[in-house]
Amino acid sequence: MLSNMAHSKETEAEPRLFAFARVASAVLTHFLGISLTGFVALLARPGTSWFSWHPFLMTLAFSFFMTEAILLFSPHGSPMRRFSYKVKRRVHWMLQCACVTCAALGLAAIFYNKHLHGKPHFTSWHGLLGVITVCVVAVQSLAAVPLIYHSLVKGWSLAKFKRYHATSGLVTYLFGSVSLLLGLTSGWFTKSVGDATWYLAALCPILCALIIMNQVTSAYVAKKRFQS
Repeated sequence: MLSNMAHSKETEAEPRLFAFARVASAVLTHFLGISLTGFVALLARPGTSWFSWHPFLMTLAFSFFMTEAILLFSPHGSPMRRFSYKVKRRVHWMLQCACVTCAALGLAAIFYNKHLHGKPHFTSWHGLLGVITVCVVAVQSLAAVPLIYHSLVKGWSLAKFKRYHATSGLVTYLFGSVSLLLGLTSGWFTKSVGDATWYLAALCPILCALIIMNQVTSAYVAKKRFQS
């Protein structure tokens, strides 16, 4: 009997531990996304040059707006848990539009800066992946419009459409995370920070990507189990 009681206490403690870990990871993602954005803003000092707008706007787009847009649907760390799914969906799309706007402006800033200095465009992996990511996130946001206005996809399976959107959104987020990570290897950033600071900064997009990946895949697996 004592062994059964001890076993039941252990099984109760495990879900509590997992729940705490999920909440802590969501809070950590908020913190890392905001921290990296603020840190890059302090380093870049947007407005001091055309180039200064590029790292600031790109970090604002992918580290803040896109991260927060996905975290809206987190069951453990959403700042809008009490709101309906419909409201979350619209705010998610608005944040994604803000992400696209900042990313496009950041791309325009670096393009114009290179034009002023007579430098070639998109010659690095960071530049190539960055322009691809901006295009992909713009397409992703446009493709999400039918999820807000269902009449645009009459005859389509809305559940499948949501699944495709979540999958492509996760891929887009990973593209953005890798672009940010490659941006941290640029000469401007490595000259501006020390080794320890660089590793701490690099951990931000890596950890955020892992936590977001777990959130999206867990939600998909949970739905599949529920449907089965």
